[in-house]
Amino acid sequence: MGLAARLSPDTDPRRLPGRTAATAIAALCVVVLVVSVSAFARSPLPVEPARISLYLDGIAVDDHGRLVAIPVGSGATYLEGTRVVDQGATTRAAADRAWLASARIPGTQGPYADLVEGALLDLRALTGDDGALIAANSRRWRYVWPRDASFGAAALAVAGHPDDARRILVHLQGLQAASGAFEARYLPDGSGATPDDRRAQSDGAGWALWAIGVLLDNLPERKRAVVAAELRPLVDAANEHIAEQTTTRNGLPLPSSDYWETSTDVLTLGTAAPLLAGLESAVGIYGALGQVRDARRARLDADHLRAAVTEHFGRDGYPRHLHGRQSDAATAFLLPPFQPSALDGAPAAWAASIGPMLRPAGGLAPGASWRDDGVSWTPQTALYALAAASTGDLGRAEGWLTWLDEHRTASGALPEKVLADGSPAAVAPLAWTAALVILAVDAMEDARRTPIAG
Repeated sequence: MGLAARLSPDTDPRRLPGRTAATAIAALCVVVLVVSVSAFARSPLPVEPARISLYLDGIAVDDHGRLVAIPVGSGATYLEGTRVVDQGATTRAAADRAWLASARIPGTQGPYADLVEGALLDLRALTGDDGALIAANSRRWRYVWPRDASFGAAALAVAGHPDDARRILVHLQGLQAASGAFEARYLPDGSGATPDDRRAQSDGAGWALWAIGVLLDNLPERKRAVVAAELRPLVDAANEHIAEQTTTRNGLPLPSSDYWETSTDVLTLGTAAPLLAGLESAVGIYGALGQVRDARRARLDADHLRAAVTEHFGRDGYPRHLHGRQSDAATAFLLPPFQPSALDGAPAAWAASIGPMLRPAGGLAPGASWRDDGVSWTPQTALYALAAASTGDLGRAEGWLTWLDEHRTASGALPEKVLADGSPAAVAPLAWTAALVILAVDAMEDARRTPIAG
């Protein structure tokens, strides 16, 4: 059954009830003081902290596979190992438990076992049988974002659910335009229709390629060529789209809306870095297909784009906007696991970005220039946990994962936002955050098994 047929109506989210000091830096003539900012320090309260409702406490699934909204304050609890609240939904409960048992749960022996299990079950609930993964089950989020879907596929792949990951990517392949581009978001019915007039986003092509690379890396070698061949139409079209976007004088892609989802006429790091990640993945994908010439071309394109991003963004410390000054969470996209190795100067820029993005509750904003409303965003906080784990900074990774674990809703869902007072807000669960948490815990396990040099 497609996800569009599974969605149950819920209340208009606007009618639902809701639920640090800064370090002074003194400069003296020829003396330069470098202050190390803790990743978990609290930033000052904004003048007017945002007030945003928690739209839903979480989601459940009934025996017919339909999504059921869990209202805030309902006190609903799940049957163990499921996203089922009704004792009568025994068929779905058994299916959820069998699904969890069929593969592996990253961090299953550690403190984040429950966090990851819940994130996995939420991704499963938000994904239709046709592979349509919606961002969340609230009215304005019941769409397929190529970015969120790609991260969901990557997370399911590392958690040992490659068939689910493949279905999500095949569904994306069916939505992709002939040009290789993706729209900002789609209706979940597979028609390729969009819910509004938002412009297409170039980063979708990069994220889809990156996710395919993650999937192939987590498949037995004998299966890689088969899956790569099935997804080759997406790969070829996305690769051509990125190549077309980067045939510019400076070698950088054309401006496009990115994960901030705001229009811009200036290129952002949030567009350039995902496209580089996609080209890097394309090298391995074509290698799995035995396409040596295509792999060499992708390698050349990736090297050229990497050099251009390093030169033009790196000279200013990798700001959000080309030739800008303000840091951005997209700095994490310049590090593993999105790049085979960090771009020159990117680790320092990433570390420097943390302080300006900290919010009072302890999480991060999308960027230093994001509105100062006191809101922590869980996708960016989980993204930084993933980057930290992937580069061997396990202390920071654990700190952010613990923070995310402690700021879930009463039913255990990961919300999109956390207010200045620590209250979860907006949609819950959010697929992108769930996927990033799974990837971060998996990366932390990998780092412990094989310590990262340097």
